[in-house]
Amino acid sequence: METVNIHQAKTHLSRLIDRAAKGESITIAKAGKPMARIVPLEETPPVVDTSRRFGFMKGQIKVPDDFDTMGQAEIEAMFYGDGADDKPEDDFRR
Repeated sequence: METVNIHQAKTHLSRLIDRAAKGESITIAKAGKPMARIVPLEETPPVVDTSRRFGFMKGQIKVPDDFDTMGQAEIEAMFYGDGADDKPEDDFRR
């Protein structure tokens, strides 16, 4: 394992990273005292999150035909009140 000082590491960082990617470990020292280490990453297989995979519950859920109008009366009551007279007219003239 090679040791380089901080100035050398700043100057040649790309080269040091390339060497680490090839499997070499490099120690960075400040005033001769080791401060950090550049090491290669361990190859790990990607983790597949199956809970977010598109279509994984196909055929297990049924969406009702009135899905986009469900709760419409309650929502209108929250916006306009319970009375039909409170709803604005389509032409906005009063």
